[in-house]
Amino acid sequence: MDPQIIIVLAIMGFTIFMLVTELVRIDVTAILTMLLLSWTGILTSSEALSGFSSNAVVAMIAVMILGEGVARTGMMSRFSKWLLKRVGNKKNAVLGSLTLSVGTLSGVIQNIGAAALFLPSIIDIARRIKVSASVLIMPIGFAAIIGGTLTMVGSGHLILTNDLLESADLAPYGLFAVTPVGIALLVSAMVFFVFFGKYFLPQDRTNGEQKQTEQEKLIDAFNLKKDISYFTITTGSSLAGKTIEESGIWNIYDLNILAVSEDRHVDYAPWRKTKLEEGQVIAIYGDEEQLINFTRDYKLENSGIQPQFEVLGDPMESGFVEVIVPPRSEMVGQTLREFGMRKRFAVEPVMLFSKGERVEGDFSDMEIKAGDTFIIYGPWDNVKQLQSSETFVVATPFTFESKDPTKTWQAAGSFALAIALAMSGFSISISFLTGAMVMILSRVMTIQDAYKAIEWKVVFLLVGLIPLGIAMQNSGTAEFLAGGVMQIVEGSPLIVLLFTVALLSTGFSLVMSNVGAVVVLAPLVVSIGLLAGVDPRPLVLLAAVNAGNSFILPTHQVNALMMTAGGYKTKDYFKAGGGMTVVFLLVSVVFFYYTFF
Repeated sequence: MDPQIIIVLAIMGFTIFMLVTELVRIDVTAILTMLLLSWTGILTSSEALSGFSSNAVVAMIAVMILGEGVARTGMMSRFSKWLLKRVGNKKNAVLGSLTLSVGTLSGVIQNIGAAALFLPSIIDIARRIKVSASVLIMPIGFAAIIGGTLTMVGSGHLILTNDLLESADLAPYGLFAVTPVGIALLVSAMVFFVFFGKYFLPQDRTNGEQKQTEQEKLIDAFNLKKDISYFTITTGSSLAGKTIEESGIWNIYDLNILAVSEDRHVDYAPWRKTKLEEGQVIAIYGDEEQLINFTRDYKLENSGIQPQFEVLGDPMESGFVEVIVPPRSEMVGQTLREFGMRKRFAVEPVMLFSKGERVEGDFSDMEIKAGDTFIIYGPWDNVKQLQSSETFVVATPFTFESKDPTKTWQAAGSFALAIALAMSGFSISISFLTGAMVMILSRVMTIQDAYKAIEWKVVFLLVGLIPLGIAMQNSGTAEFLAGGVMQIVEGSPLIVLLFTVALLSTGFSLVMSNVGAVVVLAPLVVSIGLLAGVDPRPLVLLAAVNAGNSFILPTHQVNALMMTAGGYKTKDYFKAGGGMTVVFLLVSVVFFYYTFF
């Protein structure tokens, strides 16, 4: 055996062992692999460092920037709300819908683009239905990979397949030749994760018990109400024409008006001098019995939640926070009336703690002292503005990124431009990098924001592992492995031959690019098919389809992208990806056996 092949096999074995055991971080393992290939003389320095200029790496960086830009507009958050309205909060229904959505989209655009587009939405949906994101992100990533088998332009290795067939004087396949098997694979993946996902997927890291969010902890600690009620000021209501303070909402009823809406415009935490009018809808927080008294006395009509009030009651958009008045605050020595908290920050104070005493209802004229604590409610955007002032110290942790829906069209247009360029013949890296630059130039995000959006751990994972695929091709290791296995199965029944081709393609796709696996295997598969008296065209197509069976290790671009977001370890991919790999092999081989032969 050639010494170079022995060295490459040893390095490949070391890499797989380190990735599975995670004795060091996976990006460190990838860099060590790259260096080993150079130290042993298998690759030149330029070949070992070629991953830095790889199309896959550049495309990954661009996709991360595009995904962050789309998330900043809130576009996918709105999609999350739309989806949940239609499928409800059941995990399996959500999982099935997302799997089909991402997989279908991946059939017409590159799978990494489909995955990046949906990632912000997946995380948002997980929060809303209160499940660990880890049970959604991996299946959706796998669906994006599988979706690449829906058409002959769904992934790079399938596009290349027709060129390889033509070079072997074989007829190419039509655009939808692979669609039936792609549909079967996508449906099988959905069924696998919906019914068996709990046995394979990493569950919530708290062993199935949902950790309380900071919001839930605060509500429990201060016995706060969770419900917000919405009422319309009817014609003839005596509330019309009164200011909020004149209504007695605080001093008589111990309630709080969180927002007032008219013609879809919402005024959060309206000022005490705000005059209420007929037809307005008001959002009220407080004790249920007092709420009944207030609505009866003023003849208000229960209107149910209106679209303009979606922010209220949504823990992703608004909530309670505990704020402390520090000694340096300008509020010290003033009353709430004098300071005008609602007017300045558009947040509603629902409770005050002063000198150890809990005060609710009307505390407008109490002098505020250093160390006093308010419980306030408001949209996170308003709370963030309050946090940036020196008036209060916000004691409740909260996570919120301001969304700019005015940039939705620019972000969507940038993504669409990237997809259009890729479909028109430009390389994926150039296409998506162009989209990312347009997003920056259109001020969806700054260049600093773009740099922050890049997950460098993922980048170096790909940079380090790409040279391993080059080494396998250049050293003859790939041909050696493929030729040896094919000699063993030559003359075996057709079903054995099909499984062998599928297994070889699957194995190669884990340690080299999908395109590289097809390039290496196609000539060998054609030869074996001719020797065995079997039509080589479907054999090559089977190898190409299984080049997308890349689930066991996080070496595929989509898996690498999803790894950090889902908090996964390599062993998670080994377990869940192992199950998906078996399903993929069985479905693809059986489908080809009965359909193409």
